[in-house]
Amino acid sequence: MDSLSAISRRVSRWGLWFGGALVLLAAIVIGIDVLMRKFLAASIGGADELAGYALAIGTAWGLGAALLDRAHIRIDSLYVHFAPALRIALDLAGLALLLAFFGLVAWHGIGVAEQSWTAGSRSQSALETPTVIPQVLWLAGLAVFLASGILLLAQALATAIGGRLGDAVRLVGTRSAEEEVEEEIRDIRERAAREAGR
Repeated sequence: MDSLSAISRRVSRWGLWFGGALVLLAAIVIGIDVLMRKFLAASIGGADELAGYALAIGTAWGLGAALLDRAHIRIDSLYVHFAPALRIALDLAGLALLLAFFGLVAWHGIGVAEQSWTAGSRSQSALETPTVIPQVLWLAGLAVFLASGILLLAQALATAIGGRLGDAVRLVGTRSAEEEVEEEIRDIRERAAREAGR
């Protein structure tokens, strides 16, 4: 399972970079479009459509890395006061519900993509983009997220059942303030070591 977990993390990390690059590219295209409208009275045409696709696809591809890094936002006001066993049970239930929700979204998304493919649907903008292209890219991001999440859930369940609650919490629990501080310190040290090596 460790090798699958490593592959999942690698693919999710590449998906995060891909999604981030798409959103950055969309911001650049919108910036250019705004400048063209202001100074040249012209427009790229379809910049808002491309930005919408980039945001949807980029978000879907970033979900897996956020899940594995425990970067999703949670409200943990009461959570920190619960017993460790209850916390891990809630973490596992929350992860299962999150995966079920996105599984349902993906299921319906597949139906929409099939319909777009069958009907040969195109966007109503000047670009006339075949809608199946962004839909398939979006679904691929969701598929990576779901695969990563299912693997993470199985790994956390096995760890919790094995009695290693601390390890299970480090897989799916809310990141504590101490963990975040340790991570920031580690990042600063790594950056300083890289700069010293130059």
